[in-house]
Amino acid sequence: MKSKRAKVDIRNRRAGFDYEFLDNYTAGIVLAGTEIKSIRAAKASLVDTYCYFNKGELYIKNMHIAEYFWASYNRKDPKRDRKLLLNKKELNKLQRGVKEKGLTIVPTRLFISDNGYAKVDISLAKGKKEYDKRESIKEKDMRRAQQRGED
Repeated sequence: MKSKRAKVDIRNRRAGFDYEFLDNYTAGIVLAGTEIKSIRAAKASLVDTYCYFNKGELYIKNMHIAEYFWASYNRKDPKRDRKLLLNKKELNKLQRGVKEKGLTIVPTRLFISDNGYAKVDISLAKGKKEYDKRESIKEKDMRRAQQRGED
């Protein structure tokens, strides 16, 4: 009998507005202490997060995971850098992509997989210009107007 867990799905909605996504990957996260309990309680945020390479390994920066309320010791900094787990082929592809001008790695979604592990969806992304953002707003408004007209 499967347990009914609340689905954790924390999104970085701002990233879709600021970036154009080129490639998507799913990565595991190295967590410490009670961080997984905070994620399961949806006490995490992906606002202003990004990924960077350090000595051939990929890290996520500025991801906020709140301290677990019931933790007594072994508390970690909520905004510390955390290592992401990908296979070597994916890391090499991302590293080549980041070396290109104007590309970055942006986390788009934090979730708990079916087997109970915390995962992050990351995307190799290109920053949008101001006119691209205005175009996105126009498309969104047109879709909204169409839905109102159909309903």
